[in-house]
Amino acid sequence: MARALILVLDSVGCGGAPDAAQFGDEGSNTLGHIADACADGAAEEGRSGPLSLPNLDSLGLGAAIRLASGHAAPGLNAGAVGIYGAATEVSQGKDTPSGHWEISGVPVPFDWHYFPDTVPAFPADKIEEFVRRAKLPGILGDCHASGMPILHDLGEEHIRTGKPICYTSADSVFQIAAHEEHFGLERLYEICAIAAEIFHPMMIGRVIARPFIGETAETFTRTINRKDLAIEPPEDTICDRVVAAGGRTLAVGKIGDIFAHRGITKLKKGKRDLELVDDLLDFIAEAVDGDFVFTNLVEFDSLYGHPRDVAGYARALEAFDARLPEITSALRAGDLLIITADHGNDPTWRGTDHTRERVPVLCFAPGLEDREIGLVGMADIGETIAAHLGLEPGRHGRSFL
Repeated sequence: MARALILVLDSVGCGGAPDAAQFGDEGSNTLGHIADACADGAAEEGRSGPLSLPNLDSLGLGAAIRLASGHAAPGLNAGAVGIYGAATEVSQGKDTPSGHWEISGVPVPFDWHYFPDTVPAFPADKIEEFVRRAKLPGILGDCHASGMPILHDLGEEHIRTGKPICYTSADSVFQIAAHEEHFGLERLYEICAIAAEIFHPMMIGRVIARPFIGETAETFTRTINRKDLAIEPPEDTICDRVVAAGGRTLAVGKIGDIFAHRGITKLKKGKRDLELVDDLLDFIAEAVDGDFVFTNLVEFDSLYGHPRDVAGYARALEAFDARLPEITSALRAGDLLIITADHGNDPTWRGTDHTRERVPVLCFAPGLEDREIGLVGMADIGETIAAHLGLEPGRHGRSFL
């Protein structure tokens, strides 16, 4: 028996989704457009020159982008190397749970509910229930918004009034921002749990706690204590299947929250991405045969994709790429690592929302021959992990190795 790992680079899509036009995202390409901007000298803040990802490219990243979208990303031209492909999502959403559940072998079989882009955005009776049950003086926001702009607009009023800031996006989410000290972190988690009881039955996928600190609009900043309360997956994911077979699922980052902590044996979270790489390395050292290490690095999405920060996104990609040899060198014969993403979030695109894209699939397995696996389904990723660990096949995909 062996060990298996999935590493999700949150929102690092590669364009080419066949249904992108249905989401208003035709032509979006997170990696391709970042590489273009870097090559054009349009992403020079804190870095310089063409996008430099030699380690990811050596696993086939540039080739995966070309396969997914036909886009020749400048600087990512190592050729057909590694075990690489691109995955297409079938779930009808471009959100975090849909992507992760499908990666884990379970496409979403229902339609999420989304709040209308109106003011107010939320049903009045649900907000009335939320305010009453949570014993709040009211709420602020009640609209579609991006995280940092709404903090700048309403954060000081939140501190004065004690009213939490409630907002949503194009995703199926109810987000609550509150000050860690003036409002209290545990109090924020408490009211999020109440909101989840109210909104999950509406098929709202996640209630997200968005804590922040600072005293003025100019100094507000989010903290690492975000918490997602997600609806449970509709059937057993690869996390559940590993544990049922006697292995362990060792989760890094927000994986536990995304899967409602089902099938999670141990969890490390609440740190910046490069610190989470250290936690991943610790789990690789700890893992035994039959174990599964599942990691999400979220800052590509949260800090750079949604704010449309192209240079920041490029810096984050390059910083991760520099750490990648530590991960691959920690693996041993018989291990399988799959690096992928859950959706796109093209920082050159209009708006602030995720973009519907294919995602790269980069496989590292000491001793396996380099080859292209072609265009696969997202659920095939989970089934490849299952086959590698000797588990019974699932219903929704097939191993591509």
